[in-house]
Amino acid sequence: MSTDDTTETTDASTTESKCGASEAEASTESESKCGASKTDTTTETESACGADSGSESDSTCGGSDSEEDEVGATVDDFDAEPGRLVAVGLGPGKPKGMTARAKAALADAEHIVGYTTYVELLPDDIVEAADDIHSTPMCGEVSRTEEAIDRALAGNDVAIIGSGDPNVYALAGLALEILESKGGTASAVDFEVVPGVPAAQSCGARLGAPLVNDTVSVSLSDHLTPMEEIESRLHAVAPEGFTIAIYNPWSRKRRENFQTCCEILLEHRDPETPVGIVHGASRDDEKTLITDLGTLPELGEEDIVDMTTTIIVGNEETYVWDDRMVTPRGYETKYDY
Repeated sequence: MSTDDTTETTDASTTESKCGASEAEASTESESKCGASKTDTTTETESACGADSGSESDSTCGGSDSEEDEVGATVDDFDAEPGRLVAVGLGPGKPKGMTARAKAALADAEHIVGYTTYVELLPDDIVEAADDIHSTPMCGEVSRTEEAIDRALAGNDVAIIGSGDPNVYALAGLALEILESKGGTASAVDFEVVPGVPAAQSCGARLGAPLVNDTVSVSLSDHLTPMEEIESRLHAVAPEGFTIAIYNPWSRKRRENFQTCCEILLEHRDPETPVGIVHGASRDDEKTLITDLGTLPELGEEDIVDMTTTIIVGNEETYVWDDRMVTPRGYETKYDY
């Protein structure tokens, strides 16, 4: 079973489509891999379902090239009755961290589309049962989301997967935006979101009880959001009494983002504020550390802090007890115990 449709070659005169249709490579008007008609007979610059699969070496982060955000086929290009599209959250990633509903949705899916790292987290029985699995490297969000949509429009039951929850820094919203841009509707593909455990919750569980009171999440990834805007958000929430969950805190290309975040937090919060760090929650390389805000800046170059890490910064009430972070909810002000 192929796990990367973008590597498919065109040497044979006729190839079997990943969506059940055949394509005559030399024809001036051939059937697309998902049943949409297309007249482009140049070199393969479209994916099996209309999404870009050009040279990925041009990308700064391993995804598709600069034309990735151009939508290809529209609903008018598909003759089949639409299938189903489900955005499934894997939670932390390991099978034991997946909900029963997520496992059931994946078992029902004919095609599964996702980021390569997340595909590799799928249980073996799910992989073996799927008709086809399509994966793309990091930053291929638009191409793989369009791939999933086109496969659904061609009549297949498709799951697009992500870690955590599909509505938290993930692809559920993008799927609806692209579907709308193609002239489709969510009802036509019976679109559904199957929630998963978000990283903040799974990491918070490893740290004790740091998220019991008001919590906000901030991602330090400037792939889509300019760092100036991220800084503005941090300045807005740091003075407030929120626990802060920081996603995507550090990468080799984003060292300055992490340091800037630490500087902003230290402008507004005591250096002794408890901070919990969880790397790869529930995965084989999981690491957990409880420290303080004053120590956080020097951990940027440590292995525990990277793009699979979530950092929980406590509020002014958070404390550490028995190697666990505790953020009071306020019961102590109303009850005697």
